[in-house]
Amino acid sequence: MRVLTEAATYRRLSAYYFFYFATLGALLPFWGLYLQYRGFSVLEIGGLTAVLAATKIIAPYIWGWLADSSGRRTLMIRAASFVSAVCFCGVYIADGLIWMALVMALFSFFWNAGLPQFEAATLNFLGDQHHRYSSIRLWGSIGFILAVLGAGAALDSFGIEILPHILLVLYLGIWLTTLWMPADDRDRPASAVAGPIIKVLRRPAVVTILLACFLMQLSFGPYYTYFSIYLEDHAYSKSLIGALWSGGVLAEIIVFIFMYRLLPVFGAKALMLWCFLLAAVRWVLIGYGVESVLVLCVAQLLHAFSFGMFHAVMIHMIHGFFRGHHQGRGQALYSSLSFGAGGALGSLLGGQFWASLGPVATFNAAAVIAVCGFLIVYFGLRAADDPQQRFQADTVSSNP
Repeated sequence: MRVLTEAATYRRLSAYYFFYFATLGALLPFWGLYLQYRGFSVLEIGGLTAVLAATKIIAPYIWGWLADSSGRRTLMIRAASFVSAVCFCGVYIADGLIWMALVMALFSFFWNAGLPQFEAATLNFLGDQHHRYSSIRLWGSIGFILAVLGAGAALDSFGIEILPHILLVLYLGIWLTTLWMPADDRDRPASAVAGPIIKVLRRPAVVTILLACFLMQLSFGPYYTYFSIYLEDHAYSKSLIGALWSGGVLAEIIVFIFMYRLLPVFGAKALMLWCFLLAAVRWVLIGYGVESVLVLCVAQLLHAFSFGMFHAVMIHMIHGFFRGHHQGRGQALYSSLSFGAGGALGSLLGGQFWASLGPVATFNAAAVIAVCGFLIVYFGLRAADDPQQRFQADTVSSNP
């Protein structure tokens, strides 16, 4: 078998992130608007969005267990990506709330399976060069920006009804990149050397970071579900909505570029505290500042911290604590508890708050949740819990 150069490997890994997050760039800002176009109410939109997030609670861990147990991580990623594209076609014929919920549950169950396993495979390829993760992951942010700007312009020109066509093309793109990705030469059936995963989960630091990621995504629930609807209600065009989404992700890219320098200098705990604090500020600015494009631009730039920096730190922490054959399930737990449980509950509660108390109160509640996350990290995590110092030694011992 031909051995790929390091540059070729990075290009193939980056391609998956590009298409995966391009799909998110078309889905997150505009899916609520599409559901609104299909005639669903605010509460129904919240419930359907929660379905997308709810599948992340179980799908990543099921697929993570299968990948870790069978040692066929690459095959699992390819199969899940293909089936998700096939299932998405059901959106074209889904009629009514129940059928749409079923279709969304099916395609998202397989779609949500791939990313955590790809994260584990990427970190395996990087080995002791794990700090270069951000330079690969930033291509996902680039894909998101191009998709959200392109989709926004296309929807303004041709109407929201073309959104499923755009998404189907991107889902197929994800699958094609999995065929191009290098096989993970660390794919192997799991052994019992590392011991049961429950030993890892009992560590106070692990409990703290998993609770922290849950709270961060819980605070994101109203933003992911209703931000675009909020803006359209205030006469923002879809192109401007897309530009605001992409501005936040552009700031995220800048953080990814410099994360390899920031982590060793400031440490994981300090960076996580700043992420929660600035997330709270961001939600307050969005709630009260919707009439001002300038205020919204400032709020969107804080995405660099509330998502970009936080995600990079969490990937670092999860990979540091979940070693050996626990890697796939560690990444799956992160996805399940944050983007899954946190995102689903955030969408459901956000819908209830939005319908009964209004947008400002909903974003204020999100800010309170972010402050709770700040307190959890401040009191529950020690600087000594950062796996940075022992990462290289762990990599050598768990990857023979």
